[in-house]
Amino acid sequence: MSASNLPALTLRGVDHTARPTWKLRETIDFYRDKLGLPLIHVISARGWGPATHPDFLHFFFDSGNGSTIAFFYYLGSDQPAALEGRAAMRPVPEDHVFDATHTAWLVDSAESLHAWKKRLEAQGLNVSTETRHEVIESIYVRDPNGYFVEFTHKLRPLEDVDAIDAALTLQAAIEVEDAAASAGRRVTAIDEIWARKAALLDRRDGRQGGGIRIYVPKVDEFAAIVKDAAARGDCRVNSIEGYDRIEASGPLEFQREVLGLKPAVWYGLFTGGVHGRIEVLDRDRVVIAPLHA
Repeated sequence: MSASNLPALTLRGVDHTARPTWKLRETIDFYRDKLGLPLIHVISARGWGPATHPDFLHFFFDSGNGSTIAFFYYLGSDQPAALEGRAAMRPVPEDHVFDATHTAWLVDSAESLHAWKKRLEAQGLNVSTETRHEVIESIYVRDPNGYFVEFTHKLRPLEDVDAIDAALTLQAAIEVEDAAASAGRRVTAIDEIWARKAALLDRRDGRQGGGIRIYVPKVDEFAAIVKDAAARGDCRVNSIEGYDRIEASGPLEFQREVLGLKPAVWYGLFTGGVHGRIEVLDRDRVVIAPLHA
């Protein structure tokens, strides 16, 4: 049966996320006593069938709105050597593979986020600074196993423009990955995806030719670059469906402090797509030149 013939189904949100833990007492102390999450359920079982599956405890903490965060504590098992020392690491992404797997909890407001930061720090925990990721702002802390726990509040609701832009980004990424695989190589630079996305938008709007074209989704977090470009004499801004397009015939430079952007947003400044060569993109400035200058 094809997917188009399957009945439509709807998910009702997250019931629970689960992780293994090798620190029973410390995990209970962190989630129940430091964070204040009620312990609401425990499963204890003699394995789950296979001879290789150890006996375990599976325990759940209430994390709000019917969701829980759960842990497996496998009796008699040892923590993998690769996890040693992770709990003491800073609450910033030191290991992009390990730290990508994390739990993020929603709070009501910036005030709630600040209150959580004060509570965590009062418990002696190392808490990150507030980090803005386009549509959310978050703080991070590590639990006794070294897992990231994120507290976040929404800066704005997601809209149709976000879904349309997301589809174009992933279309560009898949096309670039397929082309690279055919050539026997791997994609390692986001610039390739940004360039392909700009090409998709060029094609959609019948645009072609040289020079620089920066596509900026019409959302609040990237409005600063459009405002800056519109006030300058070395480029122009055109409005198209879902995007503002910044165009120039010669090199362009933008500075993060002038735009007033947080680093996490700054490093995604060209997520809408860019036709041009990014010569510099560091923490403070970006320089883009025409492809054939």
